[in-house]
Amino acid sequence: MSLAAHAIGPDELLKDEKLEHRAREISAELRCLVCQNQSIDDSDATLARDLRILVRERLQEGDSNEQVMDYVVSRYGEFVLLKPVFKLHTLALWLTPLVVLLLGAFGLYRMAKRRKQQTVQPLSKEEQAALDALLKK
Repeated sequence: MSLAAHAIGPDELLKDEKLEHRAREISAELRCLVCQNQSIDDSDATLARDLRILVRERLQEGDSNEQVMDYVVSRYGEFVLLKPVFKLHTLALWLTPLVVLLLGAFGLYRMAKRRKQQTVQPLSKEEQAALDALLKK
């Protein structure tokens, strides 16, 4: 929270508390295109500041949260979303962790099964006799 407080300048804050709260909610869901691992609410980058101002301007014009998000996505693409949408073209993004987890579980299962199959067989009479002869020397 302290990072967000430092990132947003006093000149950016809206006087209407409800609009400011909505702006913060939207900003927390948008990726800083410079930092890429921070929301625009947390980033000090100039582009993040411009996006925060854009969000606030759109809210003051009467746009809903969804309209603001759609507008920003239409200008910058879906990469700007911190939480990617679940659609056909992002299916691999969402399913890859599940597939990796299932493959890992299957690999562990196969390894455990293989260990069970590797049982120690007792020595034959000839092998036991040869071992005894070696041990007597």
